[in-house]
Amino acid sequence: MIRWLKSLPILLVGLLIGVVLGSGQSVSAQRGQASALPLEELRTFTEIFAKIKNDYVEPIEDKALLENAIRGMLAGLDPHSSYLAPDDYKQLQQGTSGEFGGLGIEVGMEDGFVKVISPIDDTPASRSGIEAGDLIIRLDDSPVKGMTLGDAVKLMRGKPGSDIILTVVRSGRDAPFKITITRDIIKVRSVRSRMLEDGYGYLRITQFQTHTGEYLRDAINKLKEQASEGRLAGVVLDLRNNPGGVLSAAVSVSDAFLSDGIIVYTDGRLEDSKLKFNAKPTDVLDGAPIVVLVNGGSASASEIVAGALQDHKRAVIMGEKTFGKGSVQTILPMENGSALKLTTARYFTPSGRSIQAEGIKPDIEVARLQVSRSTAEGSQRIKERDLPKHLRGSEEKDATKGVEKTKSQDQDENKDKASDEVGEDKATSEDEELASRDYALFEALNLLKGITILRKTGS
Repeated sequence: MIRWLKSLPILLVGLLIGVVLGSGQSVSAQRGQASALPLEELRTFTEIFAKIKNDYVEPIEDKALLENAIRGMLAGLDPHSSYLAPDDYKQLQQGTSGEFGGLGIEVGMEDGFVKVISPIDDTPASRSGIEAGDLIIRLDDSPVKGMTLGDAVKLMRGKPGSDIILTVVRSGRDAPFKITITRDIIKVRSVRSRMLEDGYGYLRITQFQTHTGEYLRDAINKLKEQASEGRLAGVVLDLRNNPGGVLSAAVSVSDAFLSDGIIVYTDGRLEDSKLKFNAKPTDVLDGAPIVVLVNGGSASASEIVAGALQDHKRAVIMGEKTFGKGSVQTILPMENGSALKLTTARYFTPSGRSIQAEGIKPDIEVARLQVSRSTAEGSQRIKERDLPKHLRGSEEKDATKGVEKTKSQDQDENKDKASDEVGEDKATSEDEELASRDYALFEALNLLKGITILRKTGS
């Protein structure tokens, strides 16, 4: 037994060295040099492997031990690199295609807890009040501390219709609190659109999936058909709480609004990670102004789009500073059906900015405000003619001079006046509703109108 214990580390070292040598030789063929092998560290690893294998209180399969070692190795790199077991890999593929089961929440790890990057629109998570930045410390009765991200995701996913209780820590709240969420089939519609006013469109991208660029162009064409002049005077592109997604989708969306120049470029250690993406000479809006809404939940691919449009001065970025994820993860499939999600590059905006841990700073900062209807109504009701001792207008002067009007004339004027006031009240009501429901969007629409007016006047 003692001889076997002594020889086991040597045997494992030999196997590991053989694997490393094999990979080292292939790397050497690519780069013309091989790295020195960390023999002491490998020996320590195999000694620990043998101790756990033989001395741990319960028997553990070699496969489980080695998979745990792989997970730990990747977890020590950065928050976004991870090992994907075959089931996890399939779930990732489903997520990028647009349909999967669960809560509808994009998450990462921070200090051993699950951190909410962003809830996805119209999902159980968003409807329950989960917010970007929340820390999940318990899933039902299971503490999150000590779990891998994959383990936590597995617990959050489950049979549609079943409940899960999340214990959440939120900035600004004195104590953790619980949220009960009912699981559902998550079908992510990555692009939504509607007309804010005639000529002014609204585009909301919830996540960057494989076909998001195509869906965006279709949505813009439909908005153009709804516009009275057959074209759009301006567009609000809403990327708030968009956690990102596929790099190619971010490039496609940016390309829709740019006619030339660099969209984004990536840089890493391998030649395959050094990529540059350029815009094709077609702007689907023909130069119409764009306001991009962002916040702290806008991450990764969202920041690529915002950064590209900002650097090219193609759009005004409005809202809050973005999340700051400026790295690229490559999915590397393994022979056993698993995969590595490995950070292989940083991405840079056209001007060379890296937003890693910095984020995109908006051109116009708009804090999260909520305008109450009572405040909005109070600010709209009083007019100049209601003020005491106001300067009289021409109609009032005519009345004081004894200008006589027939009864029919008075009725006609009163009717016109009432009609005008109804029109004013309707427009005011719509503005008040938008301002109270989504203040940032209200301000973005006003900015678009201002830009349009300036362009028409040639200022």
